[in-house]
Amino acid sequence: YFFLCNLSLADLCFSTNIVPQALVHLLSRKKVIPFTRCATQLLLFLIFGCTQCALLAVMSYDRYVAICNPLHYPSIMTWRVCVQLTVGSWTSGILVSVVDTTFTLRLPYRGNNSIAHFFCEAPALLILASTETQTSEMVIFLMGVMILLIPVSLILVSYGCIIVTVVRMKSAVGRLKAFSTCGSHLMVVIIFYGSAIVTYMTPKSSKEQEKLASVFYTMVTPMLNPLIYTLRN
Repeated sequence: YFFLCNLSLADLCFSTNIVPQALVHLLSRKKVIPFTRCATQLLLFLIFGCTQCALLAVMSYDRYVAICNPLHYPSIMTWRVCVQLTVGSWTSGILVSVVDTTFTLRLPYRGNNSIAHFFCEAPALLILASTETQTSEMVIFLMGVMILLIPVSLILVSYGCIIVTVVRMKSAVGRLKAFSTCGSHLMVVIIFYGSAIVTYMTPKSSKEQEKLASVFYTMVTPMLNPLIYTLRN
């Protein structure tokens, strides 16, 4: 529940940072956002989004220990370890977001200022830059590797070990319980990471494809998380 509380907080701030402004633009004819507010939205979006990436990886490790080493769980996942993992998640989210925001906003924006998106996101802003963006794109891609591909790899390894352990269980009820425990988490992981990777790790994705993917990890996932976790529990 400690990790769930942090995930809920990140989810709440993540969606609150984007959805109200998107609704205002949806309902109004004049769709304008000041540059400073756009920069703030970008920074907060990245902080809470990147923190979620790290937290989901931490939660997969927590599930791995609970299922593969249940008798050692209290001695491995102590309160101190939980706090350290959570602080590490928030710290990594802040560091990656500061780097991404810096390399996005350091560019000059003197020409077209019409953002082809429903919120201020780095790929949509880089298109408007009035200079070459190759360096910024490379840095953002490398940050994506750190905060997207590395956590996904850890999650896949954790679930690989979980599946091996569950398959070896003699009790059918035990297998069902173990898979049920991980099902909700895995569903969120697929939706959240899948849509984020489409946006940040596929350079030739279309604008409409990026917008559709963004809807999933900015609105659908935060909406599903409370339902999935509370109903499953």
